[in-house]
Amino acid sequence: MNTKTFTYLLEHPENVSATQTSEIRTMIDEFPYFQSAHAIYLKGLKNQGSFTYNKALKITAAHTTDRSVLFDYITSDVFTQNDISTQIKEQEINLRAFSIEGMQDVSLQVEKEELDKATQILDPNLFVEKEDSEITKHTPQEILSIGKPLDFQKNETHSFGEWLQLARFKPIDRSKEVEKKSTTPDSQKEIIIPEEGSSTEDQKQLLRKRKQEIIDSFIDANPKIDFSPPTTLEKKNLAKENLISQESLMTETLARVYVEQKNYKKAKQAYRILCLKYPEKSGFFADQIRAVEQLEENKES
Repeated sequence: MNTKTFTYLLEHPENVSATQTSEIRTMIDEFPYFQSAHAIYLKGLKNQGSFTYNKALKITAAHTTDRSVLFDYITSDVFTQNDISTQIKEQEINLRAFSIEGMQDVSLQVEKEELDKATQILDPNLFVEKEDSEITKHTPQEILSIGKPLDFQKNETHSFGEWLQLARFKPIDRSKEVEKKSTTPDSQKEIIIPEEGSSTEDQKQLLRKRKQEIIDSFIDANPKIDFSPPTTLEKKNLAKENLISQESLMTETLARVYVEQKNYKKAKQAYRILCLKYPEKSGFFADQIRAVEQLEENKES
């Protein structure tokens, strides 16, 4: 890829193609700290809906000096839009520009149709029981959209921060350090440089005498700590003031982040909060919870 093409893609990242994405991948392999190349590569993966996008996002964040700039970029209109969404926007603008003539009031007709629908609801034949085959048609990975690019919005800085964190923290293994300390020779633990013409035993006795003198001088001084009564301050519940509701931070993207991190316990809790937050989509979130539980069962088995 030449400089002219790369400069064009910097100005128009929405036009990056699959071939150019592969070329930029080669460029990143040669120059791993090239932040602009990482950004355009992310856009190319986003356009393709690649399953490697989520992993590439973490790598790009690691090579970015200011992650807030990266967050602003991946949530910008230029990044989130593709050719199809742009065409839809243009069509919507054209439709709004149409002039309407010969308007007719159809409110009475609509009211009658709604009344007929309400009457049909009482018909028991209207409801058909869902078969098991329909429920199990899709795998948990398909239901939870595992591997698909995460779509962060402007108000989801918390979700973005959670995504960049590690899902699990491994304890530090200090057994090797303890073993190393235990095998250290005694000669290396305490090094005493004897004075010229004196033995090691004399040097040790002199050291003990100096320590004893320091302790005696401290006892003779009898130092005291001045105590001042605490001033009465107004009691405030700082925890309550700084407490942020989980519901306000919870989004579908954050729930997907927990699933991608295989933190299934938090993922189920996230979908339960979303059920309460959006009761009109409770059925959808219930399916997500069942899919997460299936992933847990498969992991344990």
